Amino acid sequence: MFKQIELAYDFNALEPHVDALTMETHYLKHHAGYTKNLNDAATKAMVIDLDIKVLLSSLAKIEDEGLRTAIRNNGGGYYNHNLYFTTISPNGKREPVGDLAKAINDQLSGFGSLKEELTKLALGRFGSGWAWLSTDKQGKLYLSSTANQDNPLMDANGIEPILGIDVWEHAYYLKHKNLRGNYVKEFFEVIDWQTIEENYQKVIKGER
Repeated sequence: MFKQIELAYDFNALEPHVDALTMETHYLKHHAGYTKNLNDAATKAMVIDLDIKVLLSSLAKIEDEGLRTAIRNNGGGYYNHNLYFTTISPNGKREPVGDLAKAINDQLSGFGSLKEELTKLALGRFGSGWAWLSTDKQGKLYLSSTANQDNPLMDANGIEPILGIDVWEHAYYLKHKNLRGNYVKEFFEVIDWQTIEENYQKVIKGER
């Protein structure tokens, strides 16, 4: 059984950057819906006991096309939002720290360049999707964007996301309407880079 992560903060804790109504709707409606639908589809496909990362990395093994699509969409939504909600906080580190900070400086020309490139990916995604910061087990960083609820795990190439920016309209429309750029700018104000560093370390050490 796949369980929705519990928030470590109240719905209004991220204001004024992310409003309480958006958080409540995002978590209680969208994320909860993905979780329920994933459990339903995974039960029918008899893959309910698989780890979510293993499941998303081996979608081709699900023979039933309808169930495979349902698990791709809802499993992606489940995993992506579990990551999303755990990488933001009201009192986190607002700039990269530790080994991740060094990797960003060495590989991506610094934090300013990272923000610029991630913002471009988020704003350049046509329709719904995500912008990602990912790593492989050797600590090499990757920036990418995917459509819908897809994520880098689905490519099954050993690259794992450690930060995702949700650019589905449900993540920002109640406050920002069609101004996605304003949402992305505000989102950087609530990212907890200590958590991203911990995610980075877990991938390198094989703990995620």
